[in-house]
Order: sequence, then C-alpha cells, then structure tokens
Amino acid sequence: MIKVKRGQYKTAAALHILTRNEKLANEIKQRADKGESFEKLARQYSNCPSKKKGGNLGEFKKGSMVAAFDNAVFSGELLKPIGPVKTKFGYHIIKVLYRT
Repeated sequence: MIKVKRGQYKTAAALHILTRNEKLANEIKQRADKGESFEKLARQYSNCPSKKKGGNLGEFKKGSMVAAFDNAVFSGELLKPIGPVKTKFGYHIIKVLYRT
C-alpha cells in the first residue's frame, strides 16, 4: 500500500446538497448528522442538477471546484457531513466519499 501524505490528494468523489438558504442548510446538516439518508435529503432539498443522482458529483480533480468547496472536500473528514460551506452558488452540505 502506498502512503499519501495529507494534502497530496489529486482527486475526490463527493455528494453534496446545495441550497440558497443558510438556515435550511444548517437544518439539513443536522438531519444528515443524525443519520438521515444524505441521498434522500439531496433529492428533496438540493438546487443542483446532481439532486437527481442523490447529490453525487462523481470523481473530480483537485482545483476543479470553487475554492471553498475544494478546500472542504480535500481537508474534511471522509463520510461525514461537512458544512455548510458558502460559495457563490449558495450553501453546500458535502459528504466526501473518498480521495485518491
């Protein structure tokens, strides 16, 4: 197994929920923290077209997303809801599936 030092990841895969309302984003995060299905919450609340896939953004390269989102994905804890993360698009709740 090859050890990769933190910060040297080049790709990641994540789910996210995007909303324009910070209060709603906080409520969604609390529900996700309590174990509600992230995918179900994404389908119900997200404003992003990825909502049709349960918020799945697939795999993407470091630097391909807006800075705040990118920083959260490449430094946040795996498989735990992160956020809300504010970007020019709104407030994101993010669940990082893996990093390579």
